Amino acid sequence: MAWGSRVLDHALALDAVGLIKSFGGKRAVDGIDLSVPANAIYGVLGPNGAGKTTTLRMLLGIIDPDQGHRRVLGCLEPRDAGDRIGYLPEERGLYPAMKAREAIAFMGALRGLDWKTGRSRGAEMMEAAGLGHAVDEKIRKLSKGMAQLVQLLGSMVHRPDLLVLDEPFSGLDPVNQERLEQIVLAERDRGATILFSTHVMAHAQRLCDRLAIINRGKRRFEGTVDDARATLPMRAHLVPREAAGVRDLLPLDALEVEGGGFDFTVPGEGIEPVLARLIEGGHGVAGLSVERPSLHDAFVSLVGDDGRENHR
Repeated sequence: MAWGSRVLDHALALDAVGLIKSFGGKRAVDGIDLSVPANAIYGVLGPNGAGKTTTLRMLLGIIDPDQGHRRVLGCLEPRDAGDRIGYLPEERGLYPAMKAREAIAFMGALRGLDWKTGRSRGAEMMEAAGLGHAVDEKIRKLSKGMAQLVQLLGSMVHRPDLLVLDEPFSGLDPVNQERLEQIVLAERDRGATILFSTHVMAHAQRLCDRLAIINRGKRRFEGTVDDARATLPMRAHLVPREAAGVRDLLPLDALEVEGGGFDFTVPGEGIEPVLARLIEGGHGVAGLSVERPSLHDAFVSLVGDDGRENHR
């Protein structure tokens, strides 16, 4: 099937073309395309207010786009695939009087899973996630992080083909963040596709097979983590054995730093010509390190000033 000038790939778990959504005359999402491969972890990255949550809600059919099309697990209407989708919304919420495994079973029942199976799986999943001691604890007695993990487990207890997580790491301490990362990886290994939004680059860099970066409602980048990092040149730190006169042999942007070294952008032809000039000029090399930019660096470059705060 072709939408506009684009032919949709039926092997994709999720595909969206030209999604547009406005609220009160302000365009929150402005023509976003997404292609999420099956059995992959796909991140939607952007600053707060970039349009991530609105995009996910349109993909799930919670709200409809003003323009554009989306297809989820082969269904043109996302709600038709509802029982095959798990969803952790940005706004968390569980019944405080429910016991933990019953909360998981309840969420599974909403997706068509029978109660007995949901309770049994809930206990098994909590044990595997390091929460076995809290299986019969009421939600109100759990810490915020534990309750959030319980809700996450509830979103996947019916073993969905697609798991959509909106800012899943928000509010979790480092221990529970690591647990969540392991859960996400295990779901991919089970065969699920995971789509999650975040503004924390460290999780995306470790987890994502592919990602999209959006800002002010527009998609600024789509590709792998390595593709994103490759949008910026590598940086070098060099310490010559003999520093006198070496500045003229280095790239124009070279800056002298503490310790007698120089930082500069690696030229397009590579670091080798720089080293050859230093050796031929009798300066030698006492130390050299070449670093690829991080996903954080690429993110800030792609989104501009909007990405300079609250990202790590």
